[in-house]
Amino acid sequence: MRDSDMPLRIALVSGPMVAIPPPAYAGTERVVAVLVNELTRRGHDVTLIGPADSRVECKIVPTIDQALWSSGMSGDPTPYIEVTIERAWSVAHRFEVIHSHLDTLSFSFARDSAVPVLHTLHGRLEMHGVPELVDEFQDIPLVAISESQRRWWPKNNWVATVHHGLPLEHAPFSERAGGYLAFVGRIAREKGVEAAIELARSVNLPLHMAAKVHEEDEKRLFAAVVAPAIEEGVVTFEGELATNQRDELLAGALATVLLGAWPEPFGLVAIESMATGTPVIARRAGALPEIVDHGLTGFLVDDVDEARFAVREVATLDRRLVRRTALERFSVGRMVDEYEAVYQRMAADASLKPSARRRADEPVSIVGYPSTSARDDRAATVDARSDSATRPAVRARP
Repeated sequence: MRDSDMPLRIALVSGPMVAIPPPAYAGTERVVAVLVNELTRRGHDVTLIGPADSRVECKIVPTIDQALWSSGMSGDPTPYIEVTIERAWSVAHRFEVIHSHLDTLSFSFARDSAVPVLHTLHGRLEMHGVPELVDEFQDIPLVAISESQRRWWPKNNWVATVHHGLPLEHAPFSERAGGYLAFVGRIAREKGVEAAIELARSVNLPLHMAAKVHEEDEKRLFAAVVAPAIEEGVVTFEGELATNQRDELLAGALATVLLGAWPEPFGLVAIESMATGTPVIARRAGALPEIVDHGLTGFLVDDVDEARFAVREVATLDRRLVRRTALERFSVGRMVDEYEAVYQRMAADASLKPSARRRADEPVSIVGYPSTSARDDRAATVDARSDSATRPAVRARP
């Protein structure tokens, strides 16, 4: 049995879009950066598998020379993600645990790897084709970022639900409520861009938007909805802001609005806003009811009409209490403690490794992990003379 006090050899796999740490807008990559820093600080042997222009205090296995968004690339990143997965395959044998942040795209890697591979799912799971994929891979270990995200797949191998944590303690704080509403994120319909503008217009408050406009659909929505509101004087558009500037924008607001009607898997903007003392007005959808304490750190609403009422009441909230609650609930220490416990369990439990899994004709139930249907498990082996793992037959190199 592995000594749980010993440092682990951990690989964190990040996508090709954004370097670590991210220079501007990002969600997943900010969490990866926190994990890299804190796990390294705790003495673990950490390696990042990601873009070569990442600036991290750990080893790095480069996937591409420059992160795609910083190089101006848009469109389908699938070929670059395939490169990322291949690099992870080639060095997998160096580690005791691999933690993938490629969402569903590296599920086969998790099933066939001789080293335990954990996936944190950062995105929506009900989109076209994704439910079938999640159904197919009921055996691989998954972490959800909210109870809402996982609720439709009770049979999958959820080893934990881990709410995000960020280094929020250095966020600027304003005890006085500001005179504008804030929107931070990306220009996308599911983020509630139109509802935020409608709300600002109806309550006669300016809306300061710090948002990404990169993909073609984002540019179209900006031209159709945001640009006219800028001309009208309702919106002040800040573009993508660096972390410090974004936090100052949040701290100076009356409230941050998150009015998208989609099931937000988590909502980093909510915890970032609350850390500055600024309450959140959020639609009661997805994970936001798990994050926003109604009447304490903000208000949960069902439509724009309720959001207007929330704007009227939001200045009555205690901004010091808003900040204190966010720092207590969404700290880096709490998040990394929870991931560390999962890593230790995976490294110690040989039953999670394909070489020790059930035979194709022998379904089993492992304590703490749901039983699954029989699979054709093709164990990977390692060539000790090189950094290349020999794949299962279906993945063998030509």
